[in-house]
Amino acid sequence: MFFLSAVSDGKLTSLTSFFSLEFFIVFLPVCLIGYAVTPAKWKKYFLLVISYVFYWLISGKLLLYLAGITGAVYGFSLWIDRIQQKQKAALKDLKKEEKKQAKQVYIKKQRRVILFAVIADIGLLLVLKYSAFFLGNINALLAFAKLSFRFSIPDFLMPLGISFFTLQALSYVVDVYHGLTKADRNFLRLALFIGFFPQIVEGPICRYNQTAEKLWSVKQIEYKNLTLGLQRFLYGMMKKMVIADRMDPFVESVFSKYDTYQGGIIALAAVCYTAQLYADFSGSMDAVIGIAQVFGVEMPENFERPFFSRTISEFWQRWHITLGAWFRDYIFYPVTTADKMKKLTSSARKKIGNHYGPLLAGSVALFCVWICNGLWHGSAWNYIFFGMYHFVLILIGSLISPLVKKTNQKLHINSDSLPYRLFQTVRTVFLVIIGELFFRAEGLRNGFAMCRAIVTDLKFDSFDRDLLLRSQLGYKDFVLTAAVIGIVFVVSLINEKGIRIRETIAKKNIVVRWAFWYALIMFIIIFGAYGIGYAPVDPLYAQF
Repeated sequence: MFFLSAVSDGKLTSLTSFFSLEFFIVFLPVCLIGYAVTPAKWKKYFLLVISYVFYWLISGKLLLYLAGITGAVYGFSLWIDRIQQKQKAALKDLKKEEKKQAKQVYIKKQRRVILFAVIADIGLLLVLKYSAFFLGNINALLAFAKLSFRFSIPDFLMPLGISFFTLQALSYVVDVYHGLTKADRNFLRLALFIGFFPQIVEGPICRYNQTAEKLWSVKQIEYKNLTLGLQRFLYGMMKKMVIADRMDPFVESVFSKYDTYQGGIIALAAVCYTAQLYADFSGSMDAVIGIAQVFGVEMPENFERPFFSRTISEFWQRWHITLGAWFRDYIFYPVTTADKMKKLTSSARKKIGNHYGPLLAGSVALFCVWICNGLWHGSAWNYIFFGMYHFVLILIGSLISPLVKKTNQKLHINSDSLPYRLFQTVRTVFLVIIGELFFRAEGLRNGFAMCRAIVTDLKFDSFDRDLLLRSQLGYKDFVLTAAVIGIVFVVSLINEKGIRIRETIAKKNIVVRWAFWYALIMFIIIFGAYGIGYAPVDPLYAQF
């Protein structure tokens, strides 16, 4: 009865949260027990079936999108592989002069196939996710020009996780084209790689060579993987339920009715949202990586303590790492290594030097990356602004870095000293919070209005009982959340020093380690946001 009630046509259900009772008490135990009793040679098929069952439970008939994209990249990869095999056979007996010309013919054929693959995968994403946004803006332009014609705005059902599994599927076929991955003739293995249930909603975005074979060669659950995986799951649960979900009512209240709050309260809400987003997304990644570890599968990390970053560029190397790596490998590098860009770089090096010369081509590629990054997160102007905001910050950082270095040398400032590093980190966090304000704002105009209120009315007089009642929080909630954020900070600081906490605890005697983990469970039960009258908060990145 539970499974049937969880089905939806592309709308979020409580099952999409790894921390819901439906998932943690019903789905995951059923999955683990079923996996444990399944014979070794059938375990991979069990994982595939349960993954598709999971996606059907959260998306209903929209499961066809996942199956369709998997089938498309499977066909495109085999098509490319067939051309590559023909190329090898054809070039075998040709002379050196003839090989170059013949090779170009086959490369052109492969490029046509890859173009079809991009159109099929990204085209579907564009239609489903962005057609309403683009047509709505075209209609606004038509109205501005006082023309009576209007485009009808389609209302598509959006498959959950489509932004994630589309990029993952496309990376596979592009890697086949580049010869980095061999085309997989086993459709079921490819389907498991793209549809593995823990990562389907929020990622991480994996490469075929990272997880496909690991998933296909899964073995019996080992005690070490089970305990370490569930421990990481618990840590993610603490971040999600105690920090992110507890902050949600206050953040929602301020951002939805910002014009009724002072600028100081809006600034506090922006800080809280930044903490909420990190706790929600990184907590979900802890859950994904933990569940995968239970099955003996190592997933790529998606966060590496981003708030210790000294620059915006470094921040994005630590935040949503797999998305950044995807944009780097499939957009940034192809743009910068294009023939025209190489010529531009070569010419610019001679005229403006080795630092600024490559920045010309690099800035074009960086612009492409960040316009795509903004649009990937959502079809609204505030997301585009969010992308352009970070593009400008990173570009400025690259432009002024030689000047900053020279200035530090003249003023005898040690850039590796603790005060200077602390200054850089605080500055970076401040800039990130501004970006997240626009990211969360309900429209670009609202984002600017909120910033204006912060600058012109930075007061906290209204931080009183009435505000707390409106946002369904109390002073104790803020104190508790701040304390748990402090715990996460200390854990991150320890990890930053290279100390693995779970492994360290595992070396303690059984009483100490079990007492520690039971204490964490009790902490979540006592202080987690849930219960009667509480509306569960959907995973924030699931909407992207």
